[in-house]
Amino acid sequence: MDSSNSWLLSRILVRVVAGVLGGVVGYWLGFHLGYPVALGISLGAASVLALSVSDTLKGSELLDWLRTPEQASPHLAGVWAEVAHRVQRLVRTHRDEVEAERARLDQFLSAIEASPNGVLLLDDTDHITWVSAAAADHFGLNRQRDLQQRVTNLIRQPAFVQYLAVGDFRVPVKVPVSRGSLTWLQIQIQEYGEGLKLVLSQDITERERADTMRRDFVANVSHEIRTPLTVLNGFIETLGSLPLTEVERKRVIALMAQQADRMQSLVADLLTLAQIEGSPRPASDRWIRASALMQRIESDARGLSRERHPITVFLDPSDQAVEVSGIESEWLSAMGNLVSNAVRYTPAGQPIEVRWQTLPDGTGEFSVRDHGAGIDAEHIPRLTERFYRVDGSRSRDTGGTGLGLSIVKHVVQRHGGELKITSEKGKGSVFTLQIPAVRVRKA
Repeated sequence: MDSSNSWLLSRILVRVVAGVLGGVVGYWLGFHLGYPVALGISLGAASVLALSVSDTLKGSELLDWLRTPEQASPHLAGVWAEVAHRVQRLVRTHRDEVEAERARLDQFLSAIEASPNGVLLLDDTDHITWVSAAAADHFGLNRQRDLQQRVTNLIRQPAFVQYLAVGDFRVPVKVPVSRGSLTWLQIQIQEYGEGLKLVLSQDITERERADTMRRDFVANVSHEIRTPLTVLNGFIETLGSLPLTEVERKRVIALMAQQADRMQSLVADLLTLAQIEGSPRPASDRWIRASALMQRIESDARGLSRERHPITVFLDPSDQAVEVSGIESEWLSAMGNLVSNAVRYTPAGQPIEVRWQTLPDGTGEFSVRDHGAGIDAEHIPRLTERFYRVDGSRSRDTGGTGLGLSIVKHVVQRHGGELKITSEKGKGSVFTLQIPAVRVRKA
């Protein structure tokens, strides 16, 4: 027998016993004192009535407390005290469960908020029921004002509207969004429940930019290699089909060698760039004398210039013992590219200055100053992009591959440094490698 049945039976028995006892007492008083038998019946009924009234009052007190169970339970006796205790325990258990569920929900929402991906919840009529901070930023929504608004009234990008209308959500859709600058979002919709929808948005602007750069890179490499190959094929056909004099033959062979050298330089730069990008950051346990680097750079600069430019290489006597950590071939490649560019783009007779200095905070600076045509400010941020050319025809005439500054940027960044470029049209340029103090020391 369960507790509810036993409680009910006990209450019935108490009332039956009270009625019987009242009747017995009344009968006994009537028999011995001469009172009528009706008195006994009345006493029994009164006993039952008194117990019922008492239980009713206690039950009323318990009901009053149940309306506001957060208050202290009433002081009851008997079975009503047990009922109050059990109700209070159930209320407390329920409150704890609600608090635990609320805490788990808050943690879940905090995890969603921490994600860079946006989340929109839609009801079965495509009205917004919840918006994460990232989604509000992606779509330009207000997290409070736009609740219960139809999503297509707020996000009107045709690709998204069509994607939602068609209802085929197996493949995400890419949507351009204008937020000051062009931003690309990838949107995926997942259905759940009874017609409910989960809209996930991801900012893929950097990925799109990288894909664009990759496509441009492949196109540029193909173009750069195709041009000398076309020239070589033309010269080969000329050698095979036309009778040439010795002078003409030597000239054709020289031009072929020039185009072959151009392709070789391009392939060498591509391999260098691929090796630099795929290698881990160099350790700081390999040290090279700055004076040795400057001697190599000076030798290469003078050999490339062939006395067409007055070249000055400056290294303060106090820096003779300075050492730089990293990979020597990469430092020579980065510094050599800066000097090579200065020689290529500086008119004959104009000076070129190469300098090393150690700043008071321990930072090392390698700089190359030329007195060439200079660069417009609008081009400077893009100079380190692969194959970016301020003047394409002029760059190819000077023998550049368009990868030199990209190699310089990757080398210095791999070593924790920075490439700075300052230039003024008609007054020349200064290219500076800033090397962090942790990679510079005095031997």
